Amino acid sequence: MAKPIYVLNGPTLNMLGTREPEIYGTQTLADIEKMTAERATSLGHTIDFRQSNSEGQLVDWVLDARANASGIVLNGAAYTHTSVALMDAISASELPVVEVHISNIFKREEFRHHSFVSPVSLGVICGLGPIGYVLAIEALAAHLGN
Repeated sequence: MAKPIYVLNGPTLNMLGTREPEIYGTQTLADIEKMTAERATSLGHTIDFRQSNSEGQLVDWVLDARANASGIVLNGAAYTHTSVALMDAISASELPVVEVHISNIFKREEFRHHSFVSPVSLGVICGLGPIGYVLAIEALAAHLGN
């Protein structure tokens, strides 16, 4: 069986559905996991969906993916804009990564306009809401040859 696609979520994404719904909408992380898993299954893939508020845990999961995943969908949340460690882990993983953001980071505060993740990613999806996760799965599946 093919290795799963890791779907990794950073800090405060466990609060989706209640945290700033005017920015992030009302869907929960569990809702996003369900729709992402359904789309992956329809494309012949499985996902391993995880969330952590800890930068070190995200780095560990990215490095674990090197041996155990076929690709990564990453919503690094705030760590996108601050974490050189996450960028280095992505490079070390040697896996295709699609960076996802629910909100349009370029319509927000200036500090959110820079991403340490983008330069080491296959592509970036932002501002389309939770459907961005589904689009990221589709992009990875196409890249992986499905």
